[in-house]
Amino acid sequence: MLKSYTSDTNLVHKYWHELEEAYSQKGRHYHTLAHLENMLVELNNIKTEIQDWDTVLFSLYYHDAVYNVLKSDNEEQSADLAQKRMQAIGVPTHIVDTCHTQIIATKKHTLSDNTDTNYFTDADLSVLGKDPETYTLYTQQVRKEYSIYPDLLYKPGRKKVLRHFLDMDRIFKTDYFFNKYESAAKKNLQKELETL
Repeated sequence: MLKSYTSDTNLVHKYWHELEEAYSQKGRHYHTLAHLENMLVELNNIKTEIQDWDTVLFSLYYHDAVYNVLKSDNEEQSADLAQKRMQAIGVPTHIVDTCHTQIIATKKHTLSDNTDTNYFTDADLSVLGKDPETYTLYTQQVRKEYSIYPDLLYKPGRKKVLRHFLDMDRIFKTDYFFNKYESAAKKNLQKELETL
């Protein structure tokens, strides 16, 4: 995809290697390349519904590029990194700006007036509606990422996150993802909440 914007293959390889390293860091267990792969599969299934595929791909690859469990500004840092890299290879400003907004949208997963953003954030949350085994694995992986925190601190924080999603009118903003995952996601979240 980057080759559409620059002929500098060394830069393309450098940026891709940077992303591979970021998503393969030692402390990552869920926010990995496998997470990106799952999102890509989900979005490929509805590719014809997406208006600006390149923007969504940039957002996908960069949305968790910066991930530090001790920080609360990972989305902003990831969005800023995406902005820098995209500007360096001459991506048009409107794509850069939309990508930045889409990455920030993964912080709260609220309804956007941009349909592509809603598809993107829904794909990011798709794991919530997977089968119970996949969901359980996801919760275990997230717990490992936050292993620095004892249960005394982790459990209240996790409960807050679960309640945030359960209190939403709709977890999934698009009809496609709502119909596919909403019911199962609410069951998975409620079950996890009851076990904490």
